[in-house]
Amino acid sequence: MNSNKRIVAIQGIAGSFHDEAAAAYFAPGYETVPCDTFRDLFKALDKRKATHAVMAIENTVAGTILPNYALLRNSAIQIIGEVYVAIRQNLLALPGQTLEHLREVHSHPMAIQQCQEYFEKHPHIRLVETHDTAASAAWIAKKRKRTIGAIAGKHAARMYGLHILGSGIESDKRNFTRFLVLAHGSSVNGNAATADKASIAFHLPHTKGSLAHVLTMLAEYGCNLTKIQSLPVLGREWEYFMHIDLEFDAHDELRRALQAVEPHVNELKILGEYQRGKKQVA
Repeated sequence: MNSNKRIVAIQGIAGSFHDEAAAAYFAPGYETVPCDTFRDLFKALDKRKATHAVMAIENTVAGTILPNYALLRNSAIQIIGEVYVAIRQNLLALPGQTLEHLREVHSHPMAIQQCQEYFEKHPHIRLVETHDTAASAAWIAKKRKRTIGAIAGKHAARMYGLHILGSGIESDKRNFTRFLVLAHGSSVNGNAATADKASIAFHLPHTKGSLAHVLTMLAEYGCNLTKIQSLPVLGREWEYFMHIDLEFDAHDELRRALQAVEPHVNELKILGEYQRGKKQVA
C-alpha cells in the first residue's frame, strides 16, 4: 500500500452518506473501501486494507450508535477528526415507476426510522431493512427491480440512475449525522498541535458523587463538556463506562484536566484528540 495514498473504509458503498462524509473530509484524492458493518471498518484498518475510516457515531433524530463506542474503546484506533453531514432522505425508484407502483421500500434501519411519518401516509408500502442506503439503490438499479424503492441520498440517485419520487422525506428537517474520522493509533502524528476537542472514556468507582466530582474538575480546568454517554461494563452489573467529548482552547488545559481526574477514575483512555468539525445549520 502506498503510505501517502488515503484509502478510506466506509460503512456502505459509493453514494452512501458515509461516502459523502469521506468526500467532505478527504476530497480530492482518496479511495474508499466499502464495508458491510462498522466492525468491518476496524478490521480494514487493523489489516492495513485502509489508512483511514469514517464512522457514524450519532444522529440528531435517531440518537447515538452505542456499539460504536465499544468498538473504539476496545481497539487501538484513534479519532483524528469529525464531520457533520445534513441528512436529506429521498425515495428512489427505477425510471417510469410511481409511488402507486411501489410495494416495498428498502433501506438502512436508521434511514427508515427517520422517514416513518412519510410512510405512515402510504400504508400499502412495506418497509424492508437492509445494511446500507446506497446499496439498496444500487441493487434496485442492477436487478431492475420494479415495484421496489429505496431511501437514499441524491448522490446515490445520480450514481445509479434512479428517479426521485419523493425529495426530503425525512420527518425532521434538522436531521444531521456526526461522523468520526479514524486512523490506526500508530499512524497518528502531530494531531495534538491543532486539536481543540478530545474524546475520552473511563470507568468510575461505584461511589456517591463520583461522576459529579470528575465533571466538576474538568470544568475547573477549562474543558467544556459537549457530550456524555454511558455504556454498561460487561460482567459488572449496574456499573458503567463513561464516554465524554470535551472542547478546550489550549492543549495544556486538556493535559492538566486529565492529570487531575486520572487518580479518581479507572481505565482512563484517550480515544482521540482532533479539530472540531463545522456544524451545519438547517
